[in-house]
Amino acid sequence: MAGHSKWANIKRQKAVVDAKRGNIFTQLSRAIIVAARNGVPDPAGNFQLRTAIDKAKAAGIPNDNIERAIAKGAGTFGGDNSSLEEIRYEGYGAGGVAILIEALTDNRNRTAADLRVAFSKNGGNLGETGCVGWMFTQKGVCVVSGVLDEEQLLEASLEGNAESYEMTEDETAEVFTEVANLETLSQTLKAKGFKVADVELRWIPGNQVEVTDSEQARSLFKLIDTLEGLDDVQNVTANFDMADNLMATMV
Repeated sequence: MAGHSKWANIKRQKAVVDAKRGNIFTQLSRAIIVAARNGVPDPAGNFQLRTAIDKAKAAGIPNDNIERAIAKGAGTFGGDNSSLEEIRYEGYGAGGVAILIEALTDNRNRTAADLRVAFSKNGGNLGETGCVGWMFTQKGVCVVSGVLDEEQLLEASLEGNAESYEMTEDETAEVFTEVANLETLSQTLKAKGFKVADVELRWIPGNQVEVTDSEQARSLFKLIDTLEGLDDVQNVTANFDMADNLMATMV
């Protein structure tokens, strides 16, 4: 789990830069549309929507854009957004690294074609559904900042029915739980005085592939960057691990 958390931290750092590319606005807006469509279009009664809105605001998306996305999801704005569907794709990167791609698309043929090109140009290949999915388990994750007392975090995590936690960097921890318990855990941590900086669903690999070759690492990162740059792609998860010094040269 440690290696995956390390990659999650790198992805958060990259997100600051990616936000300037524009496609992050599309991805976050689509997440709001789907969340509003799947539940009530009121963030007070829809945890998925509330989380999507928080992420959009953190990325600097204007409130008007957020309100428009909610209206689209609720079917009160117009446009053909009801055709958006959530699809998970699976494949392999350089060195046999397993990769999961979560997408929101209104044209699955276009999305599959774009993914296939991205894989083939970067040393990987798009696989069939189920080829790597069995290697991952989806968990809810609360990212907690400003952790000064790890014992208090442990007590609060246990009270919130967390499964485990991990200190990822100075005063920052990731607390893991079952997907259905994520909202309860988040509320418990906040009630205990902890700052929950982020809440997300994350695919956790059951096993990891150690990457030690710099060329392989470069190919893998280029593939992930290419995949994340596609408008239809919401999230990319891989089961690799690598040394900190090698990871640092790739970012």
